[in-house]
Amino acid sequence: MASDPKKISFKKFKAPPLGKVPVNVLIPNFLTLIALCSGFSAVQFAFLENWEFAAISIFIAALFDGLDGRIARLIGGASRFGAELDSLSDFVSFGVAPSIVIYLYSLNQLGKWGWIGSLFYTVACALRLARFNTLSIEEDMKKPFSPAWTSKFFLGVPVPAGAGLALILLLIEFETDFSFQFPPICYLIVLIVSGLLMISRIHTYAFKSLHLHPRFILPSFVGIGLLVAGFITNPWLTLIIAGIVYLGSIPFSDREYRRLLKKSQN
Repeated sequence: MASDPKKISFKKFKAPPLGKVPVNVLIPNFLTLIALCSGFSAVQFAFLENWEFAAISIFIAALFDGLDGRIARLIGGASRFGAELDSLSDFVSFGVAPSIVIYLYSLNQLGKWGWIGSLFYTVACALRLARFNTLSIEEDMKKPFSPAWTSKFFLGVPVPAGAGLALILLLIEFETDFSFQFPPICYLIVLIVSGLLMISRIHTYAFKSLHLHPRFILPSFVGIGLLVAGFITNPWLTLIIAGIVYLGSIPFSDREYRRLLKKSQN
């Protein structure tokens, strides 16, 4: 005898309640979302031709991008979901936003070549992030067998640094109060070079993994204080100098990586 449909109970199909999620797991993801919103806001500022705020939005995104991973490791809130979210945020904030800002500011004067340059930079950023994610998984598997010094280096320029380098001509114009403006071809060259540096095989310093000798701790505090003071009083010049110093460090970091590699193989 068939059962009355009205008396059929679906309680046994009820999904189990979700467990409570600790707040410390969510904090890094909140910071990542702030970085994403800040980076993408640069696009709106670019359409409004508010170039200073467009650049500031990208650098704020870089600040929060640097904080989320460190806080995640500090409070034990690191997760695979957070890592994937961080990668997507980086692509929007440092791959899409800078290329659109620079295209709307200058490269659109070059027609299709300006758009090709913007596409190249964005594609290079995507490839850099894909390679980084793949290498991160492989390094986690090889970590017990890899030399400790390998964690001090990145393969290629990280995408936040690449975005900063891509914007350096715009920062110079800010510093000169637009009294001097670079031709669009200069922006195209810088954008392409920034993209090539991101996907290059050059090894750069991963500053978060560097260890300081005790004698350099106090000078480093003084240097950070000067950097903060410079950023407050003259942010554009400070960012320009930081970009030049970072560019100057690349040959030394790659040379040190090759030296340590050769030493470990002997």
